[in-house]
Amino acid sequence: MSEHSKIEWTDATWNPVRGCSKVSPGCINCYAETFAERFRGVRGHPFEDGFDLRLIPGKLADPLRWRTPRMIFVNSMSDLFHENVPDDYIVNVARVMRLAKWHTYQILTKRSDRMRDLLEGKLQFASNQSHIWWGVSVENRKHGLPRLEHLRKAPAHVRFLSIEPLLEDLGTLNLKGISWVIVGGESGPGARPMAKAWVLAIRNQCKRAQVPFFFKQWGGVRKAETGRTLDGKIYSEFPARDFTAVPSAGEMLAMREEIEFV
Repeated sequence: MSEHSKIEWTDATWNPVRGCSKVSPGCINCYAETFAERFRGVRGHPFEDGFDLRLIPGKLADPLRWRTPRMIFVNSMSDLFHENVPDDYIVNVARVMRLAKWHTYQILTKRSDRMRDLLEGKLQFASNQSHIWWGVSVENRKHGLPRLEHLRKAPAHVRFLSIEPLLEDLGTLNLKGISWVIVGGESGPGARPMAKAWVLAIRNQCKRAQVPFFFKQWGGVRKAETGRTLDGKIYSEFPARDFTAVPSAGEMLAMREEIEFV
């Protein structure tokens, strides 16, 4: 687990899975792949195998060892619902999230159909936990809007959208049942441009629907220079969070013992 994250909308990251594969245009300039592939072949490095998908069982119980409450982005370097991650492993990840409920978890996927199906089945026990937020990536109409519909139909207490990289005007969004919207432009070499009008259209729809709106960045090759100010304002809105008391060290130990893979 990384105690500090540079991602503006989270506090920390937790990666019980590493690596992924491309499924849509939003993946073309994947920051995680670019980072991981730098270390391919470096013996002993967490990304010695580059961006090849791997399960990391040794990281599963990390949230049960971290006492300070955090918002945790789950699998910032992968996709929990990747087709090569077994159902039972996903269930184990969710079991940890349910137990370590003093944290807030942010799960983001492009495999929205699989997430929906599991939330209706093997993940029902975690679907309506208020501290577990389920989200999908939306980059364009063709690939992103179907994910939005999968998410809206999935049983969940908190549903959110990460509209990054925003690649085109998305038109009218059905935000019924959506609790949070993040918008951002692509960054780094080869970054594709994002029009201000596209961002304003989403912000205005969120305002009308009373959905919290978070503007992450304009992006570009030098994102630090372009910043995250939209019409003179920084938007850092979040859904309401539930807070749970942090258990004692003994209680946390008992929770870890409850998880069969520890």
